[in-house]
Amino acid sequence: MNAFLVDLTNKPGELARVTDAIAQKGINITSFAGATAGGSGAVVIVTNDEAGARRALADSGFMARELELVTASLEHVPGSLAAATKKLADAGINIEAALPTGMAGGNVSVSFATDNAAKAREILGVSEPTGIGVG
Repeated sequence: MNAFLVDLTNKPGELARVTDAIAQKGINITSFAGATAGGSGAVVIVTNDEAGARRALADSGFMARELELVTASLEHVPGSLAAATKKLADAGINIEAALPTGMAGGNVSVSFATDNAAKAREILGVSEPTGIGVG
């Protein structure tokens, strides 16, 4: 599963523009997160149609990077996110984006876009690119 990290200007309507470009192609956004700092910002978007989202973003002139996601199932308790991110940091893996992508029972699925997806899967105990689990 891949996500799109889209650079935006920090002004009213930017998130609406990018999400509308995707919606106009009939593509569903299944998860997203965003933040701003100063005059710029970014949104990370997961959709049900990666190829279509790639085209929609390019056709609309957005600068986007496509990043492979590593999804880990974390206990929904204090400190579980800290433990997972510390494992990645201790392995020298940079997290470029993180977003919740689901809940089941007492666990939350968190998807990480990193600078080394294969190593992140190994560190987090995720055997498949779209699998879940924290080792």
